[in-house]
Amino acid sequence: MNKSTFEEELDKKGVLVYTNTGDSMFPLIRKDGDLIVIKKAHTPLKKYDVPLYKRDNGQYVLHRIMKVKKDGTYVLCGDNRRSLEYGITDSHILGVLYSVIHNGNEIKMTDFKTRLYTHVWCDFLFIRRFIILVFDVFKLIKKQIKKTKR
Repeated sequence: MNKSTFEEELDKKGVLVYTNTGDSMFPLIRKDGDLIVIKKAHTPLKKYDVPLYKRDNGQYVLHRIMKVKKDGTYVLCGDNRRSLEYGITDSHILGVLYSVIHNGNEIKMTDFKTRLYTHVWCDFLFIRRFIILVFDVFKLIKKQIKKTKR
């Protein structure tokens, strides 16, 4: 079986469905379980869209647009991340998240609950950063405790 790239799949079919492998978009997308449906992007995108893009180093990333700058570049951040990424342009964008399939249920990005989550989670970035920091500290403490028990 021949493997194709994300770009080839989107060019050929206009849609890409695959299992998520990272945790940067948690809690919306769960690692190693949720299927994500990406549709070919029609740029320019807007704030809160979740593009699949390819960084200059070749890494594929799915993060949310936090701001569209006046020069047309995007400022992005994963829902489970604290830092923003700058300098992403339309040329980096491959597709945009259409839906997430979690436990057999399709969650469209246009659904009311999803849009509400998006606004609450993104519009209060300073609170989100604090929440994620607290969880990161707890994970670090837990890891240190396990290490000392060995």
